[in-house]
Amino acid sequence: MKILIKKFNPKINSVLPVYKTEHSSGLDLASSSEEPIIIQPLETKIIPTNWVFEIPHGFEGQVRPRSGLALKHNITVLNTPGTIDADYRGEIKVLLINLGKERFTINFGDRIAQLIISGYQKADLVIAESLSDTERNEGGYGSTGTK
Repeated sequence: MKILIKKFNPKINSVLPVYKTEHSSGLDLASSSEEPIIIQPLETKIIPTNWVFEIPHGFEGQVRPRSGLALKHNITVLNTPGTIDADYRGEIKVLLINLGKERFTINFGDRIAQLIISGYQKADLVIAESLSDTERNEGGYGSTGTK
């Protein structure tokens, strides 16, 4: 699948989103901020990438956390996964939150998230008088247990 991308601001440096390995499912997104961005504990910051994507109809971009940032620094994507719709033509920005106890600095070129391109189908909702029964039925959070 080919996806067109362009710089949001052609005058700003940007790191091209890339798949780091042959079998990576996510494109690494990097910060394009020329100034360091400091995220204090429990603080949220929006990080620019300086890229605009033209995602084909029937697909979406899902912005997801990088596992290394989450494990080592407690940095994650706040609205995970962040959705990029096929008709969005603005700059991709990543909403990061610091859930740790130490401040964290994002520098230009730091990989901050990953972008997964995923297909979807639109649903035709039909109002019904009843729905089929299942083993779980109305069991809520935790109703299937942990083992």
